[in-house]
Amino acid sequence: MNKFTYLIGIDEVGRGPIAGPVAVGAFVFLTKTSSKLFGGVKESKQLTEVKREEWFKKILEVQKKGHIDFAVTFQSEKIIDTKGLSFAIKNALRMSINKLEIKCEECEVRLDGGLKAPLEYKNQKTIIKGDAKEKVIALASICAKVLRDRKMKEWAKKYPGYGFEIHKGYGTEKHYKAIQKHGLLPLHRKSFFNNIY
Repeated sequence: MNKFTYLIGIDEVGRGPIAGPVAVGAFVFLTKTSSKLFGGVKESKQLTEVKREEWFKKILEVQKKGHIDFAVTFQSEKIIDTKGLSFAIKNALRMSINKLEIKCEECEVRLDGGLKAPLEYKNQKTIIKGDAKEKVIALASICAKVLRDRKMKEWAKKYPGYGFEIHKGYGTEKHYKAIQKHGLLPLHRKSFFNNIY
């Protein structure tokens, strides 16, 4: 962690789906030894759903002991449609990092891909494929992915027949067929459809 007291990792999940919210996870190591508790962790895309849930269970256990903290913020499909995906991700990111209640001058922030933290976080680094390179970003991605997937499974109960529990809102062939058969839902990102339906 070098000269900074805290190391924060940030990643987003759900940029590509045609339905449901986008989620941004912020994860912080609160102690110098926190990182060692997560040996062998991989970013969410490299893990099965079962493995992600196992890691998330461990994250919650370690959080209770005060070694780490995390926050995940969702921005709905309505916000994505009215304000745009970039706005939604930026807004969720700001809200998640603020929920950690860490003074910006005391932390280093590492972000995946093209993400950027608010300007007051002067010590920030955006890393291409950071979720695969940085443990703290991988853990942020797991938190965001697990909680978003759980949310989509809840929607599956409200809207059966669309397969949200399987594809989690991504544009699979079965998902498009369900839309053709049953129509668009309030859950769908209308701006992603280019007036096809």
